[in-house]
Amino acid sequence: MHKVFITYHHKNDQFYKESLLRINERHRIFIDKSVDTGDISDDLDDKTIRHITRDDYLRDSTVTILLVGAETRYRKHVDWELYSSMIDGSVNKKSGILVINLPSTGSELCHTGHGSREKGVIYPEFSNWITVDTRAEFERRYPCMPERITDNLLTHKAHISVAPWAKATKPDKLRFLINATFEDRKKCTCDLHRNIRRQNSC
Repeated sequence: MHKVFITYHHKNDQFYKESLLRINERHRIFIDKSVDTGDISDDLDDKTIRHITRDDYLRDSTVTILLVGAETRYRKHVDWELYSSMIDGSVNKKSGILVINLPSTGSELCHTGHGSREKGVIYPEFSNWITVDTRAEFERRYPCMPERITDNLLTHKAHISVAPWAKATKPDKLRFLINATFEDRKKCTCDLHRNIRRQNSC
């Protein structure tokens, strides 16, 4: 089993995190390494925030699951955890990232980051696939997505999958997605140009 850190909007989406952990307890899919990073000061410089988040909080996790709800994209700690997951820390290396869209986003669309096998395992009923190449189209499809994730979906080099809650929480599909995310993490080339978020805007 892989060590997983779950990042999410604590106030709005605690129910979904707990639901995911209950699924995991029943089916033994991953090792939960999540902790609360709420006590990091946003007065620190970017490098220090990144170092503390990656090497103290994400520790030895190798996969980060992002639960995207209606207001997740506005939370500074979510952005710090995503940014820190995408870099190699002095102690811990970068993690793979799996995005799960919650029902509150209104989006049941998907993005496959792990090739044709993922399409066959997770979406066997789909036969027509399109490639999305513009920010406007990504934002239309995923209106609640954090900007840092959209930056990386546009590169097609970060191997990030986006799955709707109803699909991703089926035990066999969740196990596949976590394994694929883990296996592809080292070949991810992440876009880190965006400065970290300094405050919550919602």
